[in-house]
Amino acid sequence: MLFVWLLQYYTSNAGIVDAFWAWIFPVIALVYFSFTDGWLNRKILLLLMVGVWGVRLGTYLLIRTISHFKTEDVRYAKMREENKPNENRFFLFFFMAQAVTNVILSIPFIFPMNNTTPGFHWLEYAGLSVWFIGIAGESLADIQLYRFKKDPGNRGKVCDTGLWRYSRHPNYFFESVVWIGFALFASASPYGWISFFAPALIVFLLLKVTGIPMTEELALKSKGRLYHEYQKKTNAFFPGKPRKA
Repeated sequence: MLFVWLLQYYTSNAGIVDAFWAWIFPVIALVYFSFTDGWLNRKILLLLMVGVWGVRLGTYLLIRTISHFKTEDVRYAKMREENKPNENRFFLFFFMAQAVTNVILSIPFIFPMNNTTPGFHWLEYAGLSVWFIGIAGESLADIQLYRFKKDPGNRGKVCDTGLWRYSRHPNYFFESVVWIGFALFASASPYGWISFFAPALIVFLLLKVTGIPMTEELALKSKGRLYHEYQKKTNAFFPGKPRKA
C-alpha cells in the first residue's frame, strides 16, 4: 500500500487504491498458504477462491480507473479537494487504513489454512456455493454497468436495467455474499465461526462508510432528479421488486 501511495503521489490519481486493495487479498492468502500446515486440498481450494475473487475484482477496477485515468474518480477527487494542501498526507493515512482492513478481513482465511482434518465438510461446500453465487452476481452487475456506461446514448442517465433494476448497488450486495461464502467456508474449521465478523464489517463499510453514502451523494449531484426518482423506486442494497416512483 505504501507503493500504491507513491503511485498516486506521482500520478495524482488515488483511484488505483481500489484495484490494489482487491489484489492484496490473494497475496495474503498465498502467504498463509505457504506458512500453514492444513490439509492441502482445502488450502488449494481456498487459495483459488480468494485468487479468482481478488484478481477479477481488482482487474475490473483497474480497467475502470485506466479508462478515465486523467480524470480522478469523483470520490477521491472530493477527498483530495477537501484535504488540501495536505492531501498527500491524508491519502497516506487513508491507504494505510486500507492495508489494515486487508489484514483484518483476511483473518477468515487463517482457520481453513490451519485445519488439518482431511476431507471437506458440508459447511465448506455451502460456503463454496454461496461464494460462487456472489462471484457470478457481482460479475454480472459489473458487466451490465460497464456496457451501460459505454453506450454514448446513456450519457447522463441512470443505469436501471438488469440487476440494477432491483438494487441500486447490486455489486455491493453480491460483494457481501462473497464474504458470507468465505465465512461459511471457514466456519467448518476450529474457531472458524469467528470469521462471520468479516461479512458484517464489509456490510457496515458498504452501507455506512465508503460505499453507498458517498456513491449516492455524488450520483445525486451529477444526475439530480433522475437519480432521486431511481432512489424512490429501487432498494438501496437488498434486491427487491421495484416500487412505483
